[in-house]
Order: sequence, then C-alpha cells, then structure tokens
Amino acid sequence: MMAIKYWLLMASMVISMPTAFAQEPVKGSGSETPSDDNWGDDNWSDDSWTEEQSGSSWHGFIEAGLGGRLQEDTAVNEKFSGLDDTTLADLRLRLETTGFIGDNRYALKADLYADGVEQGVRVDLREASYTFSASESTDVKLGQQILTWGTGDLLFLNDLFAKDWQSFFAGRDTEYLKAPVAAAKASYYGESASLELVWIPVFTSDRYINGERFSWFSPQAGENVAAPSGRVDAKDPANSFANGEFAARIAGSVDSTEWALYGYRGFQKQPNALNEKGQPVFTRLDVLGASVRGNLGTGLANAELALHMAEDGAGNDPVMPNDQFRFLLGYEREILPKLTLGLQYYLEQTLDYSALRAASASPYNPAQYRYLYTTRLNYRMWQDNLTWSLFAFYSPSDDDHFIRPSVTYRYSDNLNMVVGANLFGGEKAHTFFGQFEDASNVYGRIRYAF
Repeated sequence: MMAIKYWLLMASMVISMPTAFAQEPVKGSGSETPSDDNWGDDNWSDDSWTEEQSGSSWHGFIEAGLGGRLQEDTAVNEKFSGLDDTTLADLRLRLETTGFIGDNRYALKADLYADGVEQGVRVDLREASYTFSASESTDVKLGQQILTWGTGDLLFLNDLFAKDWQSFFAGRDTEYLKAPVAAAKASYYGESASLELVWIPVFTSDRYINGERFSWFSPQAGENVAAPSGRVDAKDPANSFANGEFAARIAGSVDSTEWALYGYRGFQKQPNALNEKGQPVFTRLDVLGASVRGNLGTGLANAELALHMAEDGAGNDPVMPNDQFRFLLGYEREILPKLTLGLQYYLEQTLDYSALRAASASPYNPAQYRYLYTTRLNYRMWQDNLTWSLFAFYSPSDDDHFIRPSVTYRYSDNLNMVVGANLFGGEKAHTFFGQFEDASNVYGRIRYAF
C-alpha cells in the first residue's frame, strides 16, 4: 500500500506540472543545473564572488525522478515492498540562498526529498558555509561544502573528497555524485601560484554501494549479495584529530598551461578491507599527485598522475588494498559545430603485485594493470535547448563497460526534462562494472526551477 501511494503521488505531480509550466515564468528565475552529464570543475566550484553584495534571496527547484531496472536482480531483497525493480523514485525540493554579512559571504543549500526506493523522507544539506578573508590574499571557508580537485572527467585520481555512487548509478543529476563534507578550507592567492589547504575534522566516506539499492559482488560469497545479509555497514574511524582528513593543492599556470601538485592524508573512501573479525573497515591512505592542463591544437589536453600509498605498504595482506599508481591522459575538442568529443585513457597499476599473489589464493584478485578508455559525446541543437549526451567507459583489461546515454530538453528557463540510462556489462561478475550488470536501468527526471 505504501508503494502504491508513493507512485500515485509521483504520477499526480508529473501530470499536474505542465499546467504550472504553461503559466508566465517567474521573473529572474532560471535553470540551476547544467544539462545532465555536463562535467567539469565549474559544476561544483564555489559561486562567483562577482555577485552584488545585496540582501539574500531564495530560489531552488522541484524535481520528480523515476527509474527502473532493465532486468531482474535476484540478489536484491524484496523488503522494498514491491519496489525492488525500482532504482529511482524521488520527489525533491531544493532551497538555496547566498548573501553577505559585511564583506563575508554565507551560503545555504538543502534538499528535502521523499525516497520511494528506501522508503523515507530525508534532508540532504548540500551547503551551509561561511567565507571570510583572513588577509588581502587569503580566504577561509568554513562549514558544509562541496569540494573537487583534479582534471579527470568522471575519473578521480587526486580528488579524495566524498562521492555518492548510489545517486550516480541511480540516475540522479550528476551534481549529486559529489557528496558534501563539513570542512575548513583556506585559500592563499600568490602572484605565481595559489595554495589550498583543506581539513575535514570528521572522516567522511563515500556514499558507497552498500547492498540497499544495488547488489555488489562479494569475493567471500563468490556472487552478488544485497541487504539484509549482504548489507555493508562499516564503522567509521574514531573521531580524533589524527583521524581527520588533510588535503593540499598548489596550483599555478605558465602561459596558458595550468599545473597543480596534490597531497592527501586520510583513509580509503570505501571499506575495501577486512579486520581480524572479517568486518569491512576503512584503512589509512596517503596520496601524492600532479596534473597539467592546457591547449593542444584546437582542443584542450590534460594529464594527471597519483601515487596511492595504502596502509599495507608491503602488499602481503590479501584482505587490505595494495599501493597503486594511477595515470590519466585526456583530450577534448569541438569536432563539428555543436558537437564536442572528449577522450580519456586511464591506468590503475596495483603495486607489490607479486606479494599479493603469494599471499592470496583468491580467484578474484584485482588485475595488476587495469586500464580503461572513456568517450564523451555532446551534441546541442534547437538553440542549445536540446542536448544529446553519451559517456562510455570501456575496460579491455576487465572486459567490462558502463554506458551513460541521456537526452536533456530545456522547455523554458524554468523547466527541463531528462531521459537517460545507466548500462553496465561485463564478461566476469567480479569486475568493477561487470558486478552491476543487473543494475542497468533507465530513468527520467523533470525539474521546475523557481
């Protein structure tokens, strides 16, 4: 009965929306979210400081989203009252505001949404921050905020800030891939380079696949598992100064080429290790990296590398992750008017691999060299009101793939609609994308901004 009521509520909202949209648009309002799958630092960067320092004003959106599996996932428990084939069933209200207290800036952004898959009403505080200038060249931002670094397009080497993989795989807007964190960020702007320091006092993990909405492959069980028996509920590290997360970035430019150096000390963002009791835990992680981005020919090229130094430095503990070297090359250009192509090559090398093979008899050890290619195609038409998008991951080493097609239509400044899919596949059930083959889904979202 609960499921029926939820679907009736969603249906009634979608049916009633066209009437509201036919009315005169609210003056000064506009779409707050870029087209689905549009990617780049700008999507999550701090709001511009060039806005007028006037009184705050509230705006936001109402969004309904529905999505379902393309095939049955037998591992998913039917505790969702008949919604086990549903991957997205959201009714969401976003409210946000920014303003100034003197020269200092505050920002609030929060979502209230009903989740029909996990059967509940939730609040997601996306931002509650206060920014002030400690000096003429130093800004400090405190509170809940979205943080993002690096040059990758949906690939993360030096960005160790929390991600929301459940939202990403379910078909929510791409902005929800980045999870908010409570942090302090200090930014120093020098003549030749800038320095950013981030302290996250309480470790914030990814919103990882935990068996509630999607099943996952368990090496111990040798098959996909899901809640309740396959639910992953790892305990976060104890709250202490030593267990906080620390990150630093030094960045600058030479002519038109941007460069950056990165450092991170914290924990693995997902519980991919086991303790002596066989329970999933987060282990220590240190990362050093660098990136460069600049013009190449008629396009934009980028390169990035990172050394992930795990807690098991010798690599001989089979239930803990090894050190890894990660490398990325990317290139993007407009190949035809309104048609943009982006390509990436990504390498993930597991270090101390001989020690891992000697210590582990598991048939599900990671490959020593995992590499993949990505392709992004975006085509805009109808005065940029209709966007066709395709993002594809393909790994020859794992022989698996993840394809994300979508179509976004902007009916007006207030209304946009998105239809898309998340398509997984692979020859082996234990590879990263292959394990989610039964999670393949189609989705649709309709949003009214005010």
